[in-house]
Amino acid sequence: MKRLPGSLLFCLTLLVCAFTVLPVVAQEGPLDTAPPKDITPDEIIKRFAAKETEFAKARENYTYRQDVKVQTLEGDTVDGEYREVFDVLFDDKGKRLENVVFAPQSNLTKIYMSQEDFDDIRHKLPFVLTTNDLPVYNILYVGQQQEDELHCYVFDIAPKKIEEKKRYFQGRVWVDDHDFQIVKTYGKTVPDLCNNHPCSEKKRGDQENLFPKFTTWRQQIDGLYWFPVYTKADDELHFKTEDVHIKEIVKYEDYKRFGTNTKILFEGKELPKDEPKPNQKPPEEKKQ
Repeated sequence: MKRLPGSLLFCLTLLVCAFTVLPVVAQEGPLDTAPPKDITPDEIIKRFAAKETEFAKARENYTYRQDVKVQTLEGDTVDGEYREVFDVLFDDKGKRLENVVFAPQSNLTKIYMSQEDFDDIRHKLPFVLTTNDLPVYNILYVGQQQEDELHCYVFDIAPKKIEEKKRYFQGRVWVDDHDFQIVKTYGKTVPDLCNNHPCSEKKRGDQENLFPKFTTWRQQIDGLYWFPVYTKADDELHFKTEDVHIKEIVKYEDYKRFGTNTKILFEGKELPKDEPKPNQKPPEEKKQ
């Protein structure tokens, strides 16, 4: 989010080649730092990246509704809001498109939505780490943890380097030890921007663009793929003249496979209907 004209952002130092472990605020069991049994962290990474590759391809063949709400608050009082609801659909030629169904006039007064915000909402909040993405990131095994009914491997992720005009995820992911798919992410998009360049202590600039920390939960769709269903951010954006409290909620609803002739493969086989598997509780039931 960008501060409206008249204020400067106090930029945080970006550590490009090192991990910055972000504090995890979520409802989960204690973290067990013991190494995994009968499998190495590298093998886990290869397996879940392969599943993420399948997931990314499969989600391209689904329609769904995305509901976005961004608020600023003064104390407990909402003093500005951006809202947009759109359907991700296909036209009669099979081309993917967005159809906006609700978009009232934004009344945000402390910040405004940047192009990077819109891009992050569509591509980075539902973070996907495919096999092709592995060379871009440092991935560190940190332990195992229970997430509702799921037993998960936990990894911290950070970009190896920051390239101009590119966006990255930095934070933590939870990987189900049964399906080897990411079931939850916590972190933020990087880098924060100053005059459209990565921020640093020596280059703050006049136009600052900060991004909040967020958590994205996934649930199984069609019994196999873990698709994002709910993203929540509740953070302070530290502008130079003041801190801005921001809340953001993104819902992904009503997933449906497109077209009767579309085949989606899972481990080389056409996607079948499957028995329900252990799942996380709906995010609305979690204590935030």
